[in-house]
Amino acid sequence: MVELNVVPNNFTFTFMFQSCANCGDFDLGRQLHGMVVKNSFAFNVFVRNSVIQFYSVCGKVRDARRVFDENEDLDIVSWNSMINGYLKNGEILEGLKLFDKMPKRNDVSWNSVLGGLVKFGSLDDACRVFEEIPRRSIVSWVLMISGYAQNGRPKEALALFREMQLLDLEPNSAGIALVDMYAKCGSIDLAMQVFHSSSQKDVSAYTSAMFGLAMNGCSIEAFQLFEQMKGEGISPDSISYTAVLCACSHIGWVEKGFHYFHSMFDEHGIRPELDHYACMVDLLGRAGLLKEAETFIDSMAMKPDNIIWGTLLGACRVHGNAEMGQRVGNMLIESDQNHHGRYILLSNIYAESRQGEDAEEVRNIMRKRRIKRVPGYSLIEVDGVVHEFLAGDRSHEKTEEIYLVWEEITKKIKNYGYNAETRAVTFDIEDEEKENVIGYHSEKLALAFGLICTKPGSVIRIVKNIRICNDCHSAMKLVSKLFDRKISVRDRKRYHHFEEGRCSCLDYW
Repeated sequence: MVELNVVPNNFTFTFMFQSCANCGDFDLGRQLHGMVVKNSFAFNVFVRNSVIQFYSVCGKVRDARRVFDENEDLDIVSWNSMINGYLKNGEILEGLKLFDKMPKRNDVSWNSVLGGLVKFGSLDDACRVFEEIPRRSIVSWVLMISGYAQNGRPKEALALFREMQLLDLEPNSAGIALVDMYAKCGSIDLAMQVFHSSSQKDVSAYTSAMFGLAMNGCSIEAFQLFEQMKGEGISPDSISYTAVLCACSHIGWVEKGFHYFHSMFDEHGIRPELDHYACMVDLLGRAGLLKEAETFIDSMAMKPDNIIWGTLLGACRVHGNAEMGQRVGNMLIESDQNHHGRYILLSNIYAESRQGEDAEEVRNIMRKRRIKRVPGYSLIEVDGVVHEFLAGDRSHEKTEEIYLVWEEITKKIKNYGYNAETRAVTFDIEDEEKENVIGYHSEKLALAFGLICTKPGSVIRIVKNIRICNDCHSAMKLVSKLFDRKISVRDRKRYHHFEEGRCSCLDYW
C-alpha cells in the first residue's frame, strides 16, 4: 500500500494492530503507533481501542493506560479493553478500580471481570461480581462454576449448576460446564458419566472431556475419545487439538504428539497457533529433549512468546540443564520483567547447580524492580469451610496439632525410604535446617489437617496454586500407602491422585 501511495485509513491500522497483538510483535506495533500519531488517527475510536488491546496483549499495561487516559471520547469497548488488559496481566486491583468507575456496562464488561477474577483465584471478589450482574448470561454461570471447581469447592459448583438447570439454560452448555466442573474437582469418573449420558455431543463437549481426562492422568482415554469424535464425523477444531497435544505431553508420547501436530494442517487445514507450539515445547521439555525443544522454537512459523520460553525454562529446571536454563532465564527476566515466576525459576536453577551467589543476585534484581512473589498456598475444604495454608503457616487454630501430626508422619515415612529433597533450598544452612524449610510446605500442612479432620477412608482433596515439588510428591505417595488414604492434589498444571503408594501421573509431571 505504501509503495503504491494508497493512503491507510482507520481500518488499516486496526487490522495491523490486531496482527501485531496476535503474533506478539511489540516493536512493529510500537512503530505503527508512531505512524498513527503522525497521520492523525490517534483519536479515532477504532484505532485507539486496537492500540489499547495491542499494548495489553503485549503486557505493556502502563502504555495501554496512557493511551486510554489521553482520550476523552471513550466508548464501552475502550473501557472493556483496558479493564481486560489489567485483568489478563494479573493487576486485579487496578482492573476492579476501573470497573467501578465504568459509566456503562454490558455482558462483555461483566464477564471480562468475572473471568479475570476466576483465572487469578480471587473467588470472593468473583462471587461479589457474580451477585451484582443484572442479567447473567450462560457465560457468567459457566465462569462461576469453573471458579468454584478450580478452587476445590465442588458443592458450590454443583449447587450453581442445579440452579442453572432450574432456569432451563442451554442444556448442552450446562452439561459441558458440569463435565468441566467434575474434572477440575478431580472426580473424572463422574465427569465421564455426565459426558456419556449426554445426548448432545459436539466438538466442545468432546474437548472438555479430553482436557479433563488429560489433567487427571487418563491420557490414553483422551486419545481414544479424540479418535471416537473423528469416527462420529465431528471434525476437531484448534482447541480440541490443544487438548490432545496436552494429553501427549502428560504421558510423554513424543512421536504421537508430532503425529497429531502435523495432522492438524494435513488433515483439517488448521494452522498451528501459539498454544499448539507451547504444547509441543512442553512435550519435548517434559521428555528431557531440551535441545530438540529449543530447535523446535527456532523453527516456529511465528515469533515465540514468553509463555513458550517460560515452558522451556521450567523444563530446564526439572531436568537440571543449568547452562540452557541460565541463558533462557536471563533472557526472560529482561523481556518479561513483571512476571515473578521467571525470577523464581532462574533463582532455583542457580541454587540447584550450587551457584548460591547467582541465585541471590536474581533475588536482588527482583527486589530492586519491586516484583512481588505470589506465595504458594494450598486449600482444603472440610465440612463446607475452606482452609488456606502457606508454607510454614502458624496462623491456623489447630497449628500445634497439625505440626505434631506432620512430625509423626515424617518419622514413619522415613522408615520407608523418604529422604527430604533439599537441592532447591538457597540458604547457606545445615542439611537438617534445610529439611525444616521444606518440611512444612503448604500441601503438607493441609494434608496433616485433612488427616486430623476427615473421616477415615474419605478422599483428602487439596488444591495448590503452584506446581507440587518433588519432595511433597514423594511424601504424598508414602502417606497414601501407610495411612491407606486416597489423596487428590491439583496443582497449577494437573491432578495428582495418590493411592497405595502410587500417583496417577506415573511420576511424570
